[in-house]
Amino acid sequence: MAAQDGSGGVDMESEASLSSQEPVVCEKVSEGNAASCEQAAKSDGEIPASQVSAVSNGGDSDEGKEMVDLKIIWNKNKYDLKIPLDGTGANLKERIHSLTGLPPAMQKVMYKGLLPEDKTLREIKVTNGAKIMVVGSTINDVLAVNTPKEVIQQEVKAEENKKEPLCRQKQHRKVLDKGKPEDVMPSIKGAKERLPTVPLSGMYNKSGGKVRLTFKLEQDQLWIGTKERTEKIPMGSIKNVVTEPIEGHEDYHMMAFQLGPTEASQYWVYWVPAQFVDAIKDTVLGKWQYF
Repeated sequence: MAAQDGSGGVDMESEASLSSQEPVVCEKVSEGNAASCEQAAKSDGEIPASQVSAVSNGGDSDEGKEMVDLKIIWNKNKYDLKIPLDGTGANLKERIHSLTGLPPAMQKVMYKGLLPEDKTLREIKVTNGAKIMVVGSTINDVLAVNTPKEVIQQEVKAEENKKEPLCRQKQHRKVLDKGKPEDVMPSIKGAKERLPTVPLSGMYNKSGGKVRLTFKLEQDQLWIGTKERTEKIPMGSIKNVVTEPIEGHEDYHMMAFQLGPTEASQYWVYWVPAQFVDAIKDTVLGKWQYF
């Protein structure tokens, strides 16, 4: 019961006031953040802007390292990037991600061929001011565009499993029975090499004519050249790449670029050196393509 002089009311207000100003309790407070906790208590749990840690973009870690200035070109946009010369191709992809929003897995990065992720920029001789070409699309674009390609490849594989080896089929034997071209490029069985800086030449097409392959990375095109003409094919339009070692000459492959929705659109090339097969697939289809 409140006293008639109102002192009881005052006591109740004081108690309520003290309750509303109950200090903030910080659990697991270390010596390093004790001051921040005390400040938070004084401001009713609100942390001042001055106490919020700045987000690092990784630039501090580059201090004292030899840097290289690059021009990143993607989707008709150009970006300037400074990165340590001893950074790897994977590091470069992460930086490109921060610039463009394009995830590393979706990037096809090219500098004198497809950029290896496990080597440093110094090892692949990237120079100051070098232009780095990037090809890639967002995950939504890739799913929209590549779903038909995935279906096509599954159908191709299923059909191939039903057939005899390609090199024994009549349509291919008439070319293979001519033997290796005299000017065929040297081959290395079991090796994997990057694409050379010169066109791949000394090969046959299915009509038995000489053919050469030129990879125009800056234009994202494959040029298929014969004596009569040169076809300029956008790499993004190539649905699939089929390869098989040539029986008795496993250091060379026969290879088909599928230019349309069915096998009838396959362009066959024979006597492709085995060491370049994986590089051709990666360059044409891109590692980011999910097949």
